[in-house]
Amino acid sequence: MHRQSKRRNRHFAPIGIQAIGLANPPRRFTQDETFQMAGYTSPRILNIFRNCDIDFRHFYVEPSQIRQETPSDLNNRYGRGAMETGCRAVASCLHAAQTKVTDIDFFVVCTSTGYVCPDIGSRLVAHLGFRHDIQRAAMLGLGCAGAVPTLRLACDFVHAYPKRTALMLAVEICSACYFVDDTMDTVVGNAICGDGAAAFIINGKSAAPGLKPKIVDFESYVDSRHIDKVGFEHRDDKLRIILAHAVRDLAGPMIEGAVDALLTRNGLRRADIRFWVAHPGGRKVIDNVQRHLGLTDEQLRFSRAVLRNYGNMSSPTVMFALDEVIRTGNTEPGDFGVMVALGPGMAAEAALLKW
Repeated sequence: MHRQSKRRNRHFAPIGIQAIGLANPPRRFTQDETFQMAGYTSPRILNIFRNCDIDFRHFYVEPSQIRQETPSDLNNRYGRGAMETGCRAVASCLHAAQTKVTDIDFFVVCTSTGYVCPDIGSRLVAHLGFRHDIQRAAMLGLGCAGAVPTLRLACDFVHAYPKRTALMLAVEICSACYFVDDTMDTVVGNAICGDGAAAFIINGKSAAPGLKPKIVDFESYVDSRHIDKVGFEHRDDKLRIILAHAVRDLAGPMIEGAVDALLTRNGLRRADIRFWVAHPGGRKVIDNVQRHLGLTDEQLRFSRAVLRNYGNMSSPTVMFALDEVIRTGNTEPGDFGVMVALGPGMAAEAALLKW
């Protein structure tokens, strides 16, 4: 058993999520359609696609998309898709907050599924008309867990400058990383991953209508012994997913380590948490987390709903799960929530929320 974190609670005023904006590429595909697009023919692999608890996924592809894209084709598609999908998520978030882009003081973008320079954030600054003195940051390579440390960075900015406003964006075009072979890593990745983007506006003002939560505290649990278990590698000049079978068994204990340290520091128990906003990394990962944390089907229905309708979009997926809680969870003032995700490093990242 690893030692509990001794870091004290930071004793700052909680930071409010003022608005959420979500976006996906417009084209949506069933699991059978995705199986055919990937070029698989094996009935065994088709069965894997059909047993992921996923009905639909969105991909940034053209109707006549060829399967054998070059590395340049894939990265160019990532750039176009991240710009278009990310732009719509930001625009939706600004509209929901009734905020102009020129009101944003800090813009941080999280992504792992491609690389461009200037980064996606800088390109969106130019495209959307942010102020010339906008402060920027990029969070790269954190995979499925990336939204939580990106949220922490946005909150840290607002803590340092309480009268200013931060905007965070998580955007992934996972379909630009599809590497087709018969290994279980790539089969599972191709069977569950999709494309999407999500944005939060964060500041210290009173919560906007819609009973959105405030962020109280964060906790990380990094176990570098398993750094080789999940991520991407370059093979044939393309990104190929690494998704070891062990991940499903490591997920529960690692998330447990982050969650228990977070709750203990804040004088809470698991029973005090009404809403569990868990990143839906896959059906078996969710099942493992459910067993380790002793959660009910009802408590994880938000994560399973996102998985069913969107698949695993990597970093923005946990933000979709929070939106599902806000829209359908009948939240009440005083409710606590925990947002948690697992990703490369290997790391579990958790945030404590309060309505």
